[in-house]
Amino acid sequence: MAEPGRPVRSQGIAGTWPVGRAAPAGGFVPAGIGAWPALVETLREWMRAEAGAGRLLPWVPVAFGNGIALYFAADHEPVLWVVAATAIALMLGAVLLRRSRLFAPAILIAAVAAGFATATWKTARIGHAVLAKPLYSVSLSGFVETRDIRERTDRFVLRVTAMEAQRSEVKLERVRLSVRKGTAPEVGSFVQLKARLMPPISPVRPGSYDFSRDMFFQGIGASGFVMGAITAAVPPDAGGLRLRYAAFMQSLRDGIDARIRATLEGDNRAIATALLTGRRDAITTPVNDAMFISGLGHVLSISGYHMAVVAGVVFFAVRALLALIPGLAVGFPIKKWSAAAALVAAAFYLLLSGAEVATQRSFFMTAVVLIAVMVDRRAITFRTLAVAALIVLAVAPEALVHPSFQMSFAATLGLVALVQIGMPNLFASPDHSATARIAMWGGREIAMLFLASLIAGLATTPFCNGPDDVKPPE
Repeated sequence: MAEPGRPVRSQGIAGTWPVGRAAPAGGFVPAGIGAWPALVETLREWMRAEAGAGRLLPWVPVAFGNGIALYFAADHEPVLWVVAATAIALMLGAVLLRRSRLFAPAILIAAVAAGFATATWKTARIGHAVLAKPLYSVSLSGFVETRDIRERTDRFVLRVTAMEAQRSEVKLERVRLSVRKGTAPEVGSFVQLKARLMPPISPVRPGSYDFSRDMFFQGIGASGFVMGAITAAVPPDAGGLRLRYAAFMQSLRDGIDARIRATLEGDNRAIATALLTGRRDAITTPVNDAMFISGLGHVLSISGYHMAVVAGVVFFAVRALLALIPGLAVGFPIKKWSAAAALVAAAFYLLLSGAEVATQRSFFMTAVVLIAVMVDRRAITFRTLAVAALIVLAVAPEALVHPSFQMSFAATLGLVALVQIGMPNLFASPDHSATARIAMWGGREIAMLFLASLIAGLATTPFCNGPDDVKPPE
């Protein structure tokens, strides 16, 4: 029998403190707080509940993201081996404390350290030279890695193999150059040219968005424009497997684009090309302006909406086709097969669209949902969202400070809360006559559409500084 006044131990991870006893020193809430005792006690109960078994996982990506935020707020670059050793030690300590009441704070502190270490490692891994002052008439030669067709000019990224500039010894790895429309070289080609290079754009005011940070994590050390003609040359080597893959995918996009342009006309053709290949140069200015004024501009950027449509169409189409075969429908898990087919289709769409950061994030979230279906788990839960956030932040920690990541996950969190908490409370009584009549006439679906739009808008509002910053999540 447990002694009076001592906490009751259980076989699991979570336990409870005796009634009437405050949390000891080092607990979640300091003891002795006299102001608003009811509120303090409520917060204590919530924290104890969140530290229970199965409730802690959604807080891990929050702590992980806080570690990444601390890295970007640091005054100087941390020492990689120090932060890595600290993170490993804290994670080992959390494992040792897994059956203790200290496990919850230990794992969250370890997650903060892991996020800090991940961001430090990512910066060290892709570290490269960045141009500090403008350079004129720079001779460059290298491989074309990507090509971006724009409305007025074309743009491409050059992987530099040789660079000559007067009064400068800097050697850049990649530069992004603008050229006249229709003159961008093919992806995978080796070219020689002269260019004017500028340093990455710094924030226009303190606290504003830092475009140079995006360029750094893309491996680009400068931007500029081509001066004169671009000359094709014999490459010194094959360029590597990654370059051959980029050239193959670009040729596939060009073939799809040519087929669409030959079949459709006008803005229908331009929008279809944008949704499939990400190329938006053919959209006319009036249509483009109308899309953004109406709040639909994000539809033209391949992200979560498009990934969900592709995966959903493939999932339901494959499942419907398999259901037509009685032997398969009865004896085999065709739902799991359909989820696997949808996952393959989503991966192909990711590669076809160029695998931008927003598209990668959408693919990870879609993949987690489809894998949950394949392993017989609930697809739309806070755990699913937490796992997707952890994967995105581990692969691209710089995404944390990007508005699209913040707004996208805020909107998704609100929608998951609506599905997991709001729907059961709104429609918890199917036997009630009024509820049954409303549901039969489609009232539930109409209400959910209205609430989904409202909640997604409210969830993303705190990330907008003003009317010019309002942008739907990608």
